[in-house]
Amino acid sequence: MPQRPDPARAAWASAAVRRFAAATNLLVAARRFRIVGGDPADVAVLQALLTGLGARPAGEQEPVDHLWCLGDPAETTPAIEREADRPRGAALVVVDAGRHVPAVDEDAFGPVAPVRPGVLGVPLLSDDVHLVSTGRDLETDPAAEARVRWARRWMPVCRAVAGELADGGLLRGSRIAVAMVLEPKTAVLALLLRDAGAEVVVYAHGDETDDAVAEVLRAAGLRVFARAGVTLAEQKELALAMLDTAPHIVLDDGAHVIRLVHQERPDLLPTMLGAAEETTSGLRPLRAMAERGMLGVPVVAVNDARTKTFFDNRYGTGQSTVFATLDLVDRLASGAHRVRPGGTAVVAGFGPVGEGVAMVLRALGFGVVVAETDPVRALQAAFAGHAVAPLVDAVRDADLVVSATGVRDTVSLEVLRATAAGAVVSVAGGVEQEVAVDDALAAGAVPTAEAAAVERFTFPDGHHVVVLDRGGCINVTAAEGNPVEIMDLSFAAQLGAVRMLLERGDELDRGVVPIDPAVDDATARAALAAFGSRPAPPGRVGEQPADREPDVRTHRFGDPS
Repeated sequence: MPQRPDPARAAWASAAVRRFAAATNLLVAARRFRIVGGDPADVAVLQALLTGLGARPAGEQEPVDHLWCLGDPAETTPAIEREADRPRGAALVVVDAGRHVPAVDEDAFGPVAPVRPGVLGVPLLSDDVHLVSTGRDLETDPAAEARVRWARRWMPVCRAVAGELADGGLLRGSRIAVAMVLEPKTAVLALLLRDAGAEVVVYAHGDETDDAVAEVLRAAGLRVFARAGVTLAEQKELALAMLDTAPHIVLDDGAHVIRLVHQERPDLLPTMLGAAEETTSGLRPLRAMAERGMLGVPVVAVNDARTKTFFDNRYGTGQSTVFATLDLVDRLASGAHRVRPGGTAVVAGFGPVGEGVAMVLRALGFGVVVAETDPVRALQAAFAGHAVAPLVDAVRDADLVVSATGVRDTVSLEVLRATAAGAVVSVAGGVEQEVAVDDALAAGAVPTAEAAAVERFTFPDGHHVVVLDRGGCINVTAAEGNPVEIMDLSFAAQLGAVRMLLERGDELDRGVVPIDPAVDDATARAALAAFGSRPAPPGRVGEQPADREPDVRTHRFGDPS
């Protein structure tokens, strides 16, 4: 059985990878990497973490996406120069992960220039080489335009799909509402739709709005109905003002705007082609509405696209939620919480999001216990190597609790009271009151701010737990959302849904409709190429030729003829 790395080395590797992700908003999984120099024990720990997160060591003659530098600059400089010799457009991210001193001499490549907060460009070496230092604090400048440019660079699938829509002229004359978390990737989606010929209006909830990004869109001529820090009444006013532009299509995240149309602006439904919904938690109420005959437009279930659920929910939300959670915990004094390398983490729910959260936590060295009420999913968790227990029992010894159900009151008052004192509670994605904060307050719990987005809830009997962002969607409210490459896939599915609604929205049922499988196939093929892989030719292995009837007779007992 492999030995656990010593806690200090594990903590360094965890912090280095999380700093890389915070600086770049890029994905670890599916990327080819190479580690240059460094203590062999450090190399082994970092490589185990990267592969545990889904990255792949590059072959000897294979180009890399991420070059992790641990050794002396005399060793890393020639390695960087070798890797920088690549076709134009093939990006390389060089990560200075020196454990004790810098491993990259930034001055060795000529003048550097900021590309986005935490990332430097090396124009004299190559426009495609970017430097990241895991030992440097990120700049506080929001640099919204730079972050939007950076996101666009890493969204080749969306660019390709939007280009096809532009060439076909399908979007001309359409008005599309983008009602999602307003951050750089969403801005890219909105701008691509605009460039393809649509009139685009944008809405976002107050706690999901990056004001600097909103200003970038306004400067580009888009109407933006979003402002950070608004009251609930102001938020509703903004949403209704956006709906009063009479959009033909709504791209939603959580189905809040789709439901608001039905509740407050039903007169708009006859003029709408339909909507698309991004999330599991958003599809639940929409399916209930459809069953009751209450859904007035077709809604494309973007969340159910294979290129969304398999990747966004698992790899995107898994990475971004766990990293954002641990980044917040790192700001606290060590005695203020129970979280520690090699500790116990409880994951509530083992759908695609829970699977991803559990995978990332295990890669970071946590022992994972899964609490899942669906017996089949609970069995899946056991087969994945996780302990399985009822939530109220699992949390008694937990250092960290992450809810990944998207169901209200998952972390109920009973669960909060049972959770080990000083444990940290976080939510992946989620819905309002997934952590029963209101019930805790009603029971006399007193919240005390420990840091930004971190509160300690102390009950009258002295029991206390640390709750992040009052149970909010932590990867959005305390970080920059899912990695760019992941949202490239999800937003490509959204663009596919737009095409569906424009081409045949009047033919679709007034209910929740599946996305066209061709959208998934086209998205996946474009993404494979972007990740440096060669997809198989179209068609499935062993597929029956189209011009031949399948032979359904058994041949197990000889020739049936």
